[in-house]
Amino acid sequence: MYLYLSLILLAFTLSLDSCSVGLTYGLRSVRIPLRSIIIIGMCSAAVMLVSMGIGHMIAKAFSPVIATRIGGLVLIGIGIWVLYQFFRSEKKEEPKQEEKVWKLEIASLGLVIQILRKPTVADFDKSGTISAGEALLLGIALSIDSFGAGIGASLLGYAPAMMAILVAVMSSLFLFIGMKLGTVLSNMKWLQKFTFLPGVLLIIIGIWKM
Repeated sequence: MYLYLSLILLAFTLSLDSCSVGLTYGLRSVRIPLRSIIIIGMCSAAVMLVSMGIGHMIAKAFSPVIATRIGGLVLIGIGIWVLYQFFRSEKKEEPKQEEKVWKLEIASLGLVIQILRKPTVADFDKSGTISAGEALLLGIALSIDSFGAGIGASLLGYAPAMMAILVAVMSSLFLFIGMKLGTVLSNMKWLQKFTFLPGVLLIIIGIWKM
């Protein structure tokens, strides 16, 4: 029971970003069709499987106890980084002009880089709907942050298949919920105050599992 609870909590933590992105799209009246949501969820699962596969290979070089401690430290480190980013952004709240996607010379690579910085740029054709291609890029952008956490989760002994399925389901569900909430909320500034939560939860899970 303890293992399953911590597994669900970690998947929940790694999927919270999807809710905030969905909320932003909802506020901007940008639709994310079911097909696109499924693609984003599959991207999350694929990245999680790859990262946990790498973690599994790393774990072979250490004893189970040391591997578990390293995994805990990885999650704690990522949590601290998330908190650092949160407090740094709190200090730098100067409005910036949104960069154009096509500003970079390598269009395909530049697009991914821009989406990583600001996921809402994924609707690059300004159609008001996230297409399958845009969903693929958005899925990569949303899941790339959880790559390190996937390695840490593998070192902690979590089952890759179960973790990937949970992350795929939760990220898809949170994206849908966030989008629906965004259609009825007119101001989300108060929600931005809670973006530190994933960092805190990752630190708690890391300490809990060490």
